[in-house]
Amino acid sequence: MCGQMSVQVEVWPVAVDDAGIWLVSGSDAWRSDPVPQDGDVHFEVETLLHRYSALESATLIHSTSWRPDGPFIVLTYVAVLRGTDHPVRNAWQGALPISRALTEQVGPPAPNAATDPPIPRYIDVLLHAVRHLRFLLTEDATAAASLDTTWQRHLSGLRPALAGMYTEAHRAS
Repeated sequence: MCGQMSVQVEVWPVAVDDAGIWLVSGSDAWRSDPVPQDGDVHFEVETLLHRYSALESATLIHSTSWRPDGPFIVLTYVAVLRGTDHPVRNAWQGALPISRALTEQVGPPAPNAATDPPIPRYIDVLLHAVRHLRFLLTEDATAAASLDTTWQRHLSGLRPALAGMYTEAHRAS
């Protein structure tokens, strides 16, 4: 007998400094345990941020996507953390840069048929979240107000997106 799928939350915490945009969690998102049936998803996001001492510095928490992943439906959030006058890595030693070079290096995911579910890699989920921030910069006044001039400068070179992970059409075998 198969069990039920559970809901899980993941948070991609990002910060910015003069050098660029950084994933402060290192090479992956922070993920919750399954959300209790009587739980609150946003509370789980805040709990994750608190667990990693990042809740107080969050200036924007935004849901960007969802996907099935094993036994879970994963609700994806991006959390923008307040910058400082110092390099991000002074506060988050394990932070890794998110750059255009990274996007070019990993390349686009393999396309799928229009009726098939996409199978994004974790890097695709992260890059989508950052491009989603770029969309919010021009389309959501409240979110844009939480993004300082350093964020605006680094996001300005990105293509805004709500979707659009695939650049090539799927070719049936």
